[in-house]
Parts: sequence; structure tokens; C-alpha cells
Amino acid sequence: MKVLRTPDERFIGLVDFPFAPNYLDIDDQDGGTLRMHYLDEGPADGELVLCMHGQPNWSYSFRKMIGPLAKAGFRVIVPDIVGFGRSDKPTQRSDYTFDRHVNWLKSFIEGLDLQHINLIAQDWGGPIALRNVADNPDRFARILVTNTGLGDAKGIPLEKSSELHRLLSETPVLPIEEVTKNALGAVDGRPGFFYWIKHCDAYADFDPGEVMRFWLNDCSDEECRAYAAPFPDESYKQGARQFPTLVPIIPDNPSIPDNKRAWKVLEKFDKPFLTAFSESPLPTRGPCAKFLDFKMYKNEAPAIVRFQQDIPGARGLNHVTIADSGHYTQDDAGEELARVAIEFFTTA
Repeated sequence: MKVLRTPDERFIGLVDFPFAPNYLDIDDQDGGTLRMHYLDEGPADGELVLCMHGQPNWSYSFRKMIGPLAKAGFRVIVPDIVGFGRSDKPTQRSDYTFDRHVNWLKSFIEGLDLQHINLIAQDWGGPIALRNVADNPDRFARILVTNTGLGDAKGIPLEKSSELHRLLSETPVLPIEEVTKNALGAVDGRPGFFYWIKHCDAYADFDPGEVMRFWLNDCSDEECRAYAAPFPDESYKQGARQFPTLVPIIPDNPSIPDNKRAWKVLEKFDKPFLTAFSESPLPTRGPCAKFLDFKMYKNEAPAIVRFQQDIPGARGLNHVTIADSGHYTQDDAGEELARVAIEFFTTA
């Protein structure tokens, strides 16, 4: 496996990010090792909080939450998923699979021997971490999920696979503005998410920094630079490009059997499990909202309903809706999400 490592100078002087880097070598699932980066803040003997980011961002996205969590007495660990941040970046798209991401995180958790984990998981951090919860539930104490899910193509007949593959192959490659417009619902019979898959897969100017600028309520030039820092050129972006392709929304996806097995475990998981999704799937301010000129959409994602109804630990809790936030809750509403997490982790 050929691997790139983003030069350290790319991370010098990032705005509002004073945290020291830490590194751990993990099994690369291909006969070698990878180096994963993580932040480790707060008291060493504090109750553990593990924060898992999504795509196309990195541990920088949790910068607004780390201080409040640490001040509340928690030890806060925030890894960069392989392919992101300061973690190693395999150069081939085929190096990235759902199972490898799950096992890379498993190797990280075991390498640090993390126990009694309070989990905060957003976007791709959710499915990767929830598969680990299902594989080793004893390591986890409480779960907080925000704008994420664990897909297994539930309700989609297997015989629809060929039609969905055709629709995906025929989906045009569009700039981020047009992707966002189409992502709010089905267009011409195809899921809106297909436009995001094709943008990441093939758009020549795919730029994680500009994506975050467009999709956040507020993103300064310096914050945009920070989100782009891990990706000096195209060769570093293969993990970010591949993630949407791995989402199991077509029923013949190879990760679906393992995700279904994970759901069997989660359907018996009785430890506290809180949903804290944003009210809108897209930001209410900033370039995206101005471009769309739409009123706030109520987020009624099937993932919320499934989490709350099917996981025993979620029943009876006061689930939270985060106002004035788009998909990236930890950035748009980091202080509020930290407050919700502290209350949940200290009272549930």
C-alpha cells in the first residue's frame, strides 16, 4: 500500500487550533502499518470522550467543542480518520473500503486501550464507530450521534440494484452549487445523494476546503485554509473522494451484510443513546443558504426515527434538535453541541 503523509508545515498556525498532535501506528489491513493522528486534550484521568468526524473534514471540525468538554473534566480524544487530517493517506481509491475503515478504527481503539467510551459521531464517523460499537459494545458507555446513520439499504429490494447503478452512472458531474440544489430530494428518479457521489468521484476541482466554506454557516478564509490543509494536491484526496461511493444505499453494496449484523446488536444495545441532529440538512446562513434562497427544512431523516425507535438505549431520552446548524453540527453549533454532550454524559 503506497501512502502519503501531509507535510507538517501545512498545519502550522491554523486558526483556533492550538492542540498538540499525537500519533499511533495501526494495522493497515494489508501487511503493514499506517500512522493515525489524534488529539488528546483534558485531564488524563477524566472520563473519556471520543469524537469522530466525517467527510470531507478532519479533527479541526471539533475545535469549538474540545475546550468546553475538557473544561468539564473529560479527556477528549479526536482522531483523524485514515485519509484525512494528519493521518496517513493511501494513494489508491481501492485502498479505502468500509471494512478497512472499521478495522482501522478498531486498531486505534485497541492500540490506546480505550474503555468506557462516550462517543460523539457525525457523518462518516457514525457508521465507522457504530460498527465498532456493535463489534465490542463493552468498550462504550454512552453514544451521541449527530447527522449520521448506519445504512443497510433497508426497504430497498435487491432487484432495484441494477436500476440504481444505471441511474448513478448516468448522474452528471456538477459543481458544488448544483449538487447542493439537487441533494434536497430525488431528481429525475435518482436519489439526490448520487450528485454528491459523482462530485467527489469525478469533479476536477473537488476542493474539501471550498466545500466546507460553502456548506458551513460561517467559514472565514483562514478556516477554509485549515479545512484544505490536509490536501496539498489531488494525490492526497483519494480517501475524501472515495467515501461517498462507499455509502451503502444500493442493496448489493458489499458492506450491507455486516451492517445488518451490526443492527442486530444495536437493536439490543441498552446503554444511553442520544440523537442530536440539526434542524436543517443544509446551513441556514452562508453561501449555501444564499445560493438556495430556501427556508429552513425540517430534518426528518429516516436515520433519526430508526435510532430512536429500534435502539433500546434511545427510548425515553429527551432527544435534541440543534437549531441554526447545517450538516456539520460540530462546527456550525459546536458550543451548543458540547453543552448537550456534557449534560448527556454527566446525567444519563
